[in-house]
Amino acid sequence: MTLPVLQADCSQCFALCCVLLPMQKGESFPVTKSGGRPCHNLGADDRCGIHADLTEQGWSGCVAFDCFGAGQQVSQVTYAGVSWREHDNLGEMAAVLSVMRQLHEMLALLDEAVRRSEPDAGPLIEHLVGLIGGTPDELLAIDIDDLRSVVGAVLSETSRRVRAGWPDALDLAGQDLAGRDLRELDLRGAALRGALMLGVDLRDCDLTDADLLGADLRGADARGADLSGALFLTIAQRAVLRT
Repeated sequence: MTLPVLQADCSQCFALCCVLLPMQKGESFPVTKSGGRPCHNLGADDRCGIHADLTEQGWSGCVAFDCFGAGQQVSQVTYAGVSWREHDNLGEMAAVLSVMRQLHEMLALLDEAVRRSEPDAGPLIEHLVGLIGGTPDELLAIDIDDLRSVVGAVLSETSRRVRAGWPDALDLAGQDLAGRDLRELDLRGAALRGALMLGVDLRDCDLTDADLLGADLRGADARGADLSGALFLTIAQRAVLRT
């Protein structure tokens, strides 16, 4: 079984995130844009005109966004290379992109579960790989909530088993830790799933086997931190860290 590429390859995508997704003026974006309308920074070649300076110009939301490779899958496979410029139903394409992104995110997390020797992850990966090749109608008919529940149970079991090697590990799952200095805590094997960690100080911390699934790490200072063995830390989460 061959997994799709689970990292964004913008060269194979029609800049779907820049067109199909809405933006709200605020901390992450300097303008408000409705879904289905191309960003004013997007060129005719489907490339961003300010890509090198996104953060400096207030577009940190673009830097933090990760489609997990769904953009190129939708562009090249689902719609067989037909650009949004030639498509008359951008609402459908946006909905398909949303479904595909969630499928790819689940595949990325399950792939890590496999690498952590989780026996139940393999069959689920095969099932999801079968789903991503579907037509737009087939993709939109998927019960994403039900699928997320099934995948979530496997990821929870993976986390429980991995962190069992740290019997005294902290359980900070879902807690509001925003702005706190966590350097004095032993975070190895810690449960940090869904924690609010805005601007926390993680400098030089060891997060081996710490479960970071869904943790909000925007602005967290991770300079010198060991994140190499962290559990379920995504590219999108890494993008918003201070390193």
